Amino acid sequence: MGRVSAANRVRSRWVIAALLLTATAGAVAQEPESAVFTADVRLVTLPATVKDTRGAPVGDLNRQDFTILEEGEPRDIAVFERRTNRPLSVVLMLDASLSTAIELRYERQSASRFLSGLLGSDSQPADQAAVYSFSSEVEVLQSFTRDRGSLDKALGRVRPQNGTSVYDAVLLASEQLDRRKGRRVIVMITDGGDTTSQVRFADALRAAHDAEVAIYPLIVLPIQSDAGRNRGGEHALITLSENTGGESFIQYGASNLDEAFSEVLRNLRTQYILGFYPQGASLETREHFRKVKVHVKREGAVVLVRSGYFQIPKVPRVEAKTLRRTEGAPVRLRTLPQVKPAPKGASQGEQNEAKRLPPRRRPNGNPRPPIVRPRL
Repeated sequence: MGRVSAANRVRSRWVIAALLLTATAGAVAQEPESAVFTADVRLVTLPATVKDTRGAPVGDLNRQDFTILEEGEPRDIAVFERRTNRPLSVVLMLDASLSTAIELRYERQSASRFLSGLLGSDSQPADQAAVYSFSSEVEVLQSFTRDRGSLDKALGRVRPQNGTSVYDAVLLASEQLDRRKGRRVIVMITDGGDTTSQVRFADALRAAHDAEVAIYPLIVLPIQSDAGRNRGGEHALITLSENTGGESFIQYGASNLDEAFSEVLRNLRTQYILGFYPQGASLETREHFRKVKVHVKREGAVVLVRSGYFQIPKVPRVEAKTLRRTEGAPVRLRTLPQVKPAPKGASQGEQNEAKRLPPRRRPNGNPRPPIVRPRL
């Protein structure tokens, strides 16, 4: 075997050192990559309507005229659209309780004119509407379509029945709207409060928040008197509209709902779309409602926009037991756990405990997070 010269030994040492340096540099370059944490931060979009001191929609604002506050902290506006052309999906819901029977003919006529304007020449090709009715049950009289004839026929199928399930109707419509792209809206004609829903106000509001639905209640009072008015029901409907970016209307009699419908249509035709990326929300490990406020640089202006969002992915909600696609088929919601009566001779504490509903659970058996109702 030949001898290795001194020059070759030096050359070999340099080669080995270079290889070691290359390996070390590669390890150093890879180390930070393993320490990078990624988070799925979704864009929060806010359809917004701005109204001046006279109540007329304002459509000439620019990006710099808006300020978004998330939990009181300013956020950069990542998306801005003036007079957005995003498609509309509108669920028109008619209260079919017996108390509305006398006004039903006028409601149908005004609703038909509203649908004509909604899907008329100023609409987008993808704009569609559906017709629901609600009493003790919620009925899908016509699923989403642009066909005016089908929608008018659906309005003619509304029949007065017992009960008023407002919250059931809002939850069910929100879950159906959640599957659709673009802007999502519920327009509801009713005479007041809920009497037969199987879900709570908070469930309905949460479903509307999750689906980013704006709610427009048209509250029709039969007579100009406080007698028989359901103030609590009216307040709940107004609260639903204020928290979802809609607007509520109260009037006596349904002989002319056209003005209220026209105002809803103007709101939807003069909408901005604002979008921002949350900060800090992705680090939350519990259910939390994050409040959002939008201000504009226009004296006296009012902004109709939803009050916030839930940053945790959607929890399973109360689902419909059956949802038949046949037009006019009733849609029944799952019955919530029933309260078991306290045994005879139970103490006051045991009686109070018995009145509490057992915690609802996810399909995997784990308790669901409590539904949070934002403070107004």
